[in-house]
Amino acid sequence: MNTERETLPKVYFTDLKTDPKRNLLDKIGSLMDRLKVSRNYRSGEIVAVKVHFGEKGNTAFIRPLLLRPIIEKLKALGVKPFLTDTNTLYKGSRSDAVTHLITAIYNGFDYSSTGCPLIIADGLRGKSAVKVQINGEILKEVSIASAIAEADGLVVVTHFKGHELSGFGGALKNLGMGCASREGKLIQHSSVSPYVKVDECKGCEVCISYCPQNAILIEGKKAKIVQEMCIGCGECVIVCQNKAIEIDFNEPPDVFQKKMVEYAYGVWSQKKGKILFLNFVLQVSPACDCYPNSDSPIVRDIGVLASFDPVAIDKASCDLVNAEEPLTGSAIKRAKKAGSDKWRDLYPNVDWNVQLDHAEKLGMGKKNYSLLKI
Repeated sequence: MNTERETLPKVYFTDLKTDPKRNLLDKIGSLMDRLKVSRNYRSGEIVAVKVHFGEKGNTAFIRPLLLRPIIEKLKALGVKPFLTDTNTLYKGSRSDAVTHLITAIYNGFDYSSTGCPLIIADGLRGKSAVKVQINGEILKEVSIASAIAEADGLVVVTHFKGHELSGFGGALKNLGMGCASREGKLIQHSSVSPYVKVDECKGCEVCISYCPQNAILIEGKKAKIVQEMCIGCGECVIVCQNKAIEIDFNEPPDVFQKKMVEYAYGVWSQKKGKILFLNFVLQVSPACDCYPNSDSPIVRDIGVLASFDPVAIDKASCDLVNAEEPLTGSAIKRAKKAGSDKWRDLYPNVDWNVQLDHAEKLGMGKKNYSLLKI
């Protein structure tokens, strides 16, 4: 008997092979059954289903229909699920709750398609948050979107793809960056406060009226942010109609990944026994779904994975992608053979193992896993 294999975290996997008696929606439901979610959630509990609603113009995000069997399994337990995402730090079609919901509906996410309501987890402008104390290597406190922090449980549903700062974007990124408030996103991305592009500033003073710390003043008919007073909430970035306030995305990839994982730990530590993960390794685009476009997939559609271990599911997803030959015409330039590192090909200066190693160090899971195909 292989006792080592029995102690490894289980990652359940289904490929995309189907027949008239068993379609992909059935197989996704079977993944939920294998996880025995009835042991984790009780009737009446409110469970957040964290997804990425996709930027307007992007087409790589998870199709709403594929979420339906997840929602139905939760509802069969008497659970009250809701679909959720958080507002973005950058200016786009998801920077406040109103435009975010409009974009989500435009992309096909609504009650009729998924069977549950949509809630933007960090509120109207990204300020609705709960502070969680942690003992990280870099951070001691994290700012988590309130609807996620206050939910009884969490299901993290991730479109697995490449990412320019972390090599790949998987469950850990969806948990850490995706569940953070706007303040939390700013902390992960930058070590300095937002700055004013003087040439673009019209001196309208709108940012002043929204700054909760009175950290913005007018100097020479232009806005100026007092760095010592700024708390990094990022609200001025969103309310500036002239796009004159920007974020300096200055954190190097290793530091960014560690901060991201420590945010993920802040969410995970509050939801132990009440959190599970599904990775959709479909239309594996080379960059984040936050762009208003999605480039050609780098490998064929592979399948769907499910686990209680965020480290194991991300490592298994990485291994499955790297085991493939890249698709012709994709962004892959050098890693042409099965088994080659697709993420280092896309982003040579990013060591994607940092996020897995840091999460394992924090006790969130293990990189070694047992892959169980259903």
